[in-house]
Amino acid sequence: MTVNDAVAKRVLNLLAENKMTQYRLEQLSGIQHGHMQWIMSGKSKTVTLSTVMMLACGFGMTVLEFLDDELFNYDNLEIE
Repeated sequence: MTVNDAVAKRVLNLLAENKMTQYRLEQLSGIQHGHMQWIMSGKSKTVTLSTVMMLACGFGMTVLEFLDDELFNYDNLEIE
């Protein structure tokens, strides 16, 4: 799994946990709809740290809390 795939899956999980829509996350995080669609569809191959920070902020959590998931274990990711 790529880092982008892991970010997209983490976002989906957190949206469900928080009973939040993707649109609401876009509003809270400041990420434009087109960019969010690009990430969630897997078309984006490089999710930046600033994007992860914005996503975390949208969920009301720190970056460390956002990344604190098995999805981001080194063994689970394809690192290039």
